[in-house]
Amino acid sequence: MTTATRVQRKVSRPRADALRNRERIVTAAREMFTEHGPDVPLDEIARRAGVGNATVYRNFPDRDALVREVVCSVLDRTSEAGEQALAETGDAFEALERFVHAAADERISALCPMVAAAFDENHPDLEAARERCEQIIASVMERARKAGQLRPDVGVGDLMVAVAQLSRPPAGTDCLSVDRFVHRHLQLFLDGLRAPARSVLPGAAATMEDLRRP
Repeated sequence: MTTATRVQRKVSRPRADALRNRERIVTAAREMFTEHGPDVPLDEIARRAGVGNATVYRNFPDRDALVREVVCSVLDRTSEAGEQALAETGDAFEALERFVHAAADERISALCPMVAAAFDENHPDLEAARERCEQIIASVMERARKAGQLRPDVGVGDLMVAVAQLSRPPAGTDCLSVDRFVHRHLQLFLDGLRAPARSVLPGAAATMEDLRRP
């Protein structure tokens, strides 16, 4: 009687250099999408990343896949900044400030037109990254609210609209030339969020569902 020998199958993992190439592509794409929009030629992205066109297409079969990866990457990095702020900062409002400034550094304002026009906004990867980011924002804001530091009449949607608008350059302005103003204007906005409120806001607090509603 012959006993069958079990074949050990190795799980293939991407090589370190392949992972580095993928990260270089995503970083280059993020920079160029911010500077020129999501229609920038892929060969230009490959050139900035220091890889060949074939490497780009091996990692991302089409433009939508690359745009989606950039958006998910920015959302993940923003979420990590929020989690780090919650873990490291004893002052609740300081954690909120750190998160907002980190979101601006990630150029999260560039995501809005990309999500709206470039690909399926209901893709599972995007939904997971977006849900994680929104949960972190809500946690940071809730902690500041419970500490009596955040005015009670603002919602997650209010915060995200302000961050997107204040970190997006005016039409006809070089996006890189206005970077020096972004954190100054965000801090002015953050000071307006502090409790006690100096005025009554018109309307109701905005939620993320409000922003998605057509």
